[in-house]
Amino acid sequence: MEAIKIPYKETENFSKIVLDYISEKKELKKFINDFPDIDSLGKQIKLKSSQKLDRVSLVSALEKQYENIDVSKQTLQNIQLLNNKQTFTITTGHQLCLFTGPLYFIYKIASAINLVQSLNKKYPKNNFVPVFWLASEDHDFEEVNSINLYREKILWETKQSGPVGRMKPHGIKLLIDEIRHVLGEGELVDRVINLFKNAYNKKNLSLATRFLVDELFSDFGVVVLDADIPILKKQLIPIIKKDVIENKFYNLIKDTADQLSQDYHIQAKVRKINFFRIKENSRERIDVASSEEDIFNNYAEYSPNVLIRPLYQELILPNLAYIGGGAEIAYWMLLRTSFVDSKIPMPLIILRNSALILSKPQAHKLNKLEIKDQQLFKNIDRLKKDYVMRNNLTISFEKELVNLNKIYDAIFLKTKDISMHSSIESMKTKNIQMFEKSENKLIKFTKDRDLIEINQIEKIMKILFPISSLQERHDNFTSYYCRYGENFIKILVQNLNPLDTNFVILKLEK
Repeated sequence: MEAIKIPYKETENFSKIVLDYISEKKELKKFINDFPDIDSLGKQIKLKSSQKLDRVSLVSALEKQYENIDVSKQTLQNIQLLNNKQTFTITTGHQLCLFTGPLYFIYKIASAINLVQSLNKKYPKNNFVPVFWLASEDHDFEEVNSINLYREKILWETKQSGPVGRMKPHGIKLLIDEIRHVLGEGELVDRVINLFKNAYNKKNLSLATRFLVDELFSDFGVVVLDADIPILKKQLIPIIKKDVIENKFYNLIKDTADQLSQDYHIQAKVRKINFFRIKENSRERIDVASSEEDIFNNYAEYSPNVLIRPLYQELILPNLAYIGGGAEIAYWMLLRTSFVDSKIPMPLIILRNSALILSKPQAHKLNKLEIKDQQLFKNIDRLKKDYVMRNNLTISFEKELVNLNKIYDAIFLKTKDISMHSSIESMKTKNIQMFEKSENKLIKFTKDRDLIEINQIEKIMKILFPISSLQERHDNFTSYYCRYGENFIKILVQNLNPLDTNFVILKLEK
């Protein structure tokens, strides 16, 4: 197994705000607590230690959520460790994607575990626990109801509505049969199918996802927290009042958004009220202020949106850092002044790892086609042209174009007449276009001759970058697990270090 690191910028797949953040652009410092590294995490321990936390309620909530699940020993130990004031968390989170959704769902958790392992070595007097925040209250069903498997889209259709975590897994058994048909036969296939059957035999999607994460990461003690529970929601009452009645966060977030939007595209829409109301099978946006009495009596029905959820998270967890994607990094930056105003320590924000998985045959094929690791992120047409040019050096008109430019530059200097200069430039442009047209014709002719290799480039690139996007944003983990087994998870944990700000290409051994 070989891990190749490529600077994020060279992949041309990440936003300006992400690239500026990981390069620690000083202008962004005012929007965060600090830039993340192993030493700033040490400072964060001291900062978080000053916060008054209700660890008893946290552990009680987790024990209740895990009481009907056969949970790993390591996870049970980590839950109890949260009672200890010397225990801190590294948190990541995501929506309840069907069968875990795209690969980066798995990468987030692996990144969190990797960082926990580093912290346990660096700060042995403390305990560190990886936490997965289950975004069970989200209601955007279409974002989580499908997976992509070997170019097959497997879609779950249901008439249920409301928070996704509360949905019943009716009909998912048929999807598992469909997955079996796509995967074929094999010992590892049987293991994955049984895993899915056991998971989606649970009462709802929240329990199913908790089971999946615990089974996949059983060696690492990941604690899955579903914060849609009254014992934790009660702590949110002051924030609900501040937002729903006073609209206190609106100006704080808007002012920050206005500053950030001068240089970056900000996706989040700033609202005066940032809570939803959960009723039966619905989650509706709150548009008008509630009474204090209603909030006090019905706090469990109040559901924070994407901008207030981080405050809720940091209110109840002994958390040092949040690991998230590019969009999440931007969301968290909007909240710096809201954290200060709420007297809640803001965690360090760490970009999750991104990776590309290459099987041994794929790596061999790319090597044969002379496509280097750094070239993988070019578009397919560029790679085809590069291949033709590499293997047919005589068709390049680069030297001739240099000489042509020199000739016209010399002619240009022979006269000072402005009208002649215009005429010379026009002739030069026409001749360059003729050269380029001839070069392209010759390249096309050569492409036709090298059609087998050109088709191979297109085929492998469409597998590695489905629908012209990163593999991690499209593929589900299932096909990789069926090839590499539990070792796949261990490889990810070992190699996805979120403090190492490089894109990782993992060349696996089979």
